[in-house]
Amino acid sequence: MISTLLIALASVVAAWLILLVALFAFRPDGMTVTSVARLLPDALRLVRNLARDPALPRSTRVSLWLLLAYLACPIDLVPDFIPVIGIADDVIITSLVLRHVVKQANADVRRAHWTGTPEGLATLERALRLPR
Repeated sequence: MISTLLIALASVVAAWLILLVALFAFRPDGMTVTSVARLLPDALRLVRNLARDPALPRSTRVSLWLLLAYLACPIDLVPDFIPVIGIADDVIITSLVLRHVVKQANADVRRAHWTGTPEGLATLERALRLPR
């Protein structure tokens, strides 16, 4: 029983490390987790605003509400008290969902719902590898 639990835990940690290495290797030039993490408050407001937009498909809005629920939940894949990678799971999951959702909303809709600076939106689009 304990060995099975240890194997499962080691598998999850290994998969997470592989994901982090892949994200680091394929990140846009000059992007760091810190620079993306600074955008998190504005990105959360973008998620909330997009989730309330009736013009977006219902499935898209549901995925946004699920993302908000995950981010509000105190239990994370990697606890937030672990330096650097503690917030990395929030950043990674937010970026994956945002990339999917923001593709559904064109650039004008993104701009209309963005509450941050234009430079912040440009950084987010670059981090998500979206056309401007």
